[in-house]
Amino acid sequence: MTGRNSAAAASAGHYRERNSTADRALGILGLFSESKLSVSAQEVATSLGTARSTAYRYLQSLVGSGFLEEDPSGGFRLGLRVLELARLARRGYGLSEIALPVMRDLCAEVGETVLLTRRAGGAVICVERCESGHPVRISYERGSVLPINAGAAALSLLAWLPDEECRELLEGQRLQRFTARTLTDVDTLMARLAEIRGDGHCVSRGELDPDILGIAAPVRDEAGAVVAALSVAALEHRVPDRRLGEVVGVVRDAAERISGRLAVTGD
Repeated sequence: MTGRNSAAAASAGHYRERNSTADRALGILGLFSESKLSVSAQEVATSLGTARSTAYRYLQSLVGSGFLEEDPSGGFRLGLRVLELARLARRGYGLSEIALPVMRDLCAEVGETVLLTRRAGGAVICVERCESGHPVRISYERGSVLPINAGAAALSLLAWLPDEECRELLEGQRLQRFTARTLTDVDTLMARLAEIRGDGHCVSRGELDPDILGIAAPVRDEAGAVVAALSVAALEHRVPDRRLGEVVGVVRDAAERISGRLAVTGD
């Protein structure tokens, strides 16, 4: 074997060794879970199929780089470097990025337009919109700024505010009437919001756009605060009463999935 071939072989072997080391380090980190916050050298050895002394060397390497630290009660736990990477990972995710896959699934399941909205003071902003195969003409275009007193999404965003804050917000707005079903009286709205809060979701019929049925549920952050609303908008006749409960259920489930992902990312 020539010197060049020997060097190439040595380099390839070194790469494979490094790659194997990385795989084993990732394998160790993958042992941690909600129910296992600390691991022992013997558990690592068993998982990797290596001698305990070999497993211990891998563990010490991860300790040295800050990915693990020794647990005072025994074994090893995740280190501060993992917390820092988790913080950076959370910064890379926004609400839209987290919500869109769930919105697309919901749109495909119910066959109707799906919206994600947030509140900005006394207005509602449509953040994202997923169209079904038969889009409906509604006021909620992406980026649109809409009133706070009309439609399932807006009312869902209000319903979980403290009563005093909510009343002050409504009384500070000029509440516009869009259809005969739009609520503009503050006391009537407050009563409606209490019902929505009790139900855990909102169903609206023609309050912002005539003939449009809206079904919305709150999206919560890791602290449980409502930060957005997920809703379905459809022509009323497309969601008859016999189908209403089914659609309400899948909207609520989808909102909970987004909330769960927000809790993980800390958005």
